[in-house]
Amino acid sequence: MSENIEKVKCLIIGSGPAGYTAAIYAARAELKPVMYQGMQPGGQLTITTEVENFPGYPDGAQGPAMMEDMKKQAERFGTDIRWGEIVEVDASKRPFRVKADDGKELEAETLIIATGASARWLGMPSEQEYNGFGVSACATCDGYFYKGKVVAVVGGGDTAAEEASYLSNLVEKVYLIHRRDELRASKAMQNRVLKNPKIEMVWDSVPKEIVGKQEGFSKAVTGVIVENVKTGEQKTIEIDGFFVAIGHKPNSDMFKGILDMDETGYLATAPDSTKTNVEGIFAAGDIQDKIYRQAVTAAGTGCMAALEAERFLGEQE
Repeated sequence: MSENIEKVKCLIIGSGPAGYTAAIYAARAELKPVMYQGMQPGGQLTITTEVENFPGYPDGAQGPAMMEDMKKQAERFGTDIRWGEIVEVDASKRPFRVKADDGKELEAETLIIATGASARWLGMPSEQEYNGFGVSACATCDGYFYKGKVVAVVGGGDTAAEEASYLSNLVEKVYLIHRRDELRASKAMQNRVLKNPKIEMVWDSVPKEIVGKQEGFSKAVTGVIVENVKTGEQKTIEIDGFFVAIGHKPNSDMFKGILDMDETGYLATAPDSTKTNVEGIFAAGDIQDKIYRQAVTAAGTGCMAALEAERFLGEQE
């Protein structure tokens, strides 16, 4: 790396509720944070239409608008928010050396990683066409909108079983679509699903296409075409909502070999902390949380990361 290097006290990699909250706290603590927003500024909430479970928004809010509010609040206190992403990190010694995708190089006294996780999708064009208009990857976020309606969940692991069970408390009926003839979920979760009268299993089947209708700018899911993997037979199931529950992929590839992570790529943090195994590097939000994955919990860990970064820098002086 060249010697024309910008020096910063606190570098935040990634945005979204975790990154923006970390920025608000770090800026108010006079850490003069610099944030690189990443490829999806605002994170997963920017592809979420209505958010009704974030405190302080009694009438709900549009996901992109909420992220814009958080961004403005971070900027108000002096956060330097930049387009682009960090592509290289050298954490072998402090200050940490990082490189952005435009070639710019920085030295950071502390790093807060808030790169989040991305939902795994099935890859159907219609899935993306109706994303936010009946297609979702988060039952806890969007299930409320389908009260009394009929929905489908695709997947066979604990995530799919949990989402189907959660939705069954809200909707009239849940179709759980799985490509095999038995679930991969834990026995306890399997029992919960199979004994639930509101959940109907669609075994040995894969979704082929989501069907919907469009009126003006409004779209809505009306059904899903599924194919039996053994017979090749196709049928259409009438639904109002389609939930993809085949897991999430943490955006942590850049930190392999640098930071401790679990077998699926979620960064490991100390108990009751956002500290990673490298002193001065903190992880917040969905990059280290595979359990809750909510905007409000991400914001909470963003706050924790900034407070811990401030404390860490104070101890170095």
